[in-house]
Amino acid sequence: MTPLHAIPPITVHVALDARAYDIHIGAGLLAGPGTFGPVANTRARALIVTNATVAPLYAARLRAAVAPHFADVVVCVLPDGEQYKDWPTLNQVFDALLEAQCDRRTTLFALGGGVVGDMTGFAAACYMRGVPFVQVPTTLLAQVDSSVGGKTAINHPLGKNMIGAFYQPRLVVADIDTLRTLPPREVSAGIAEIIKHGAIADPDFFAWLEQHMEGLRALEPGIVADAVRRCCEIKAAVVASDETESGLRAILNFGHTFGHAIESGMGYGAWLHGEAVGAGMVIAADLSRRLGLLDAQDATRIRALCERAGLPVRAPSLPVKRMVALMQVDKKTEAGAVRFVLLDGLGRAVTRGAPADTVDDVLRAHGGT
Repeated sequence: MTPLHAIPPITVHVALDARAYDIHIGAGLLAGPGTFGPVANTRARALIVTNATVAPLYAARLRAAVAPHFADVVVCVLPDGEQYKDWPTLNQVFDALLEAQCDRRTTLFALGGGVVGDMTGFAAACYMRGVPFVQVPTTLLAQVDSSVGGKTAINHPLGKNMIGAFYQPRLVVADIDTLRTLPPREVSAGIAEIIKHGAIADPDFFAWLEQHMEGLRALEPGIVADAVRRCCEIKAAVVASDETESGLRAILNFGHTFGHAIESGMGYGAWLHGEAVGAGMVIAADLSRRLGLLDAQDATRIRALCERAGLPVRAPSLPVKRMVALMQVDKKTEAGAVRFVLLDGLGRAVTRGAPADTVDDVLRAHGGT
């Protein structure tokens, strides 16, 4: 395994005019003395938002790194789990901000995975109508996807991520050292989003993943750094072209329409987000094949790579009617018609509808009842 100190730091720029920011990728960044200098404000407070799992591992380290750059640092610890991505838990962040008498100069730091990042960003967008925040993702899924692009949200019982805002961070710090404490299931969940980026935008990267999957699952630092970099480059380019998902950015939801229905139908937290996306990509690839868009060979490659990543490739045994109803509560739905992100060949994503009977058939073929 490559020594961590041998991994050179990488910076990916997200070009959004006045809202532009950098993504720093590397080892040891969390404790780096200059890492958080670009967002320093010694006249203001900082609030670190984290969860009960991550706090004992990294909160003290981040607090020590942030403290020289701010007048005071407060830590807010939330319960861990997708089922807590809701209004009551979000209010815990607002409670912490108000109790600490935080003002508009306060900077929020999201220390954790996608749930913490989404909720902290949404809190930052809302508090005093907008305060700065920084993403410090500690899961593979968050480092390659959810920490980048400014999507912030909470869940509703009827639909995932339906209440939120587009609100960009000031900085993203992806320290790959933090991935060493992830359980294998979380690593696999993150790899789902990595596979997604190759499937929708870069067939050469997809082929690279086929060659390096074992090293990626083993968290070999050089392979991880390369994968995080490439995903961030792809997402940064898409976000710069379509910040608020009015067109192109929808392709980043490949596998998510089916995946979100699985998460909602099973109850938030039963399946990890990446697990649901993994099964969702396999279903979406098969739907693409049935519609004559994707070669059978490439649909098989997607399924095989998801299996090698340790991801489920079949949906749970949910009623097809229930799955369809849940998919209709989706941000890509137009006038009640579900629009799917499909593959018009590996590396080329499109958004379009599909015949209801074909959707029912593909759901039944992949585990629906």
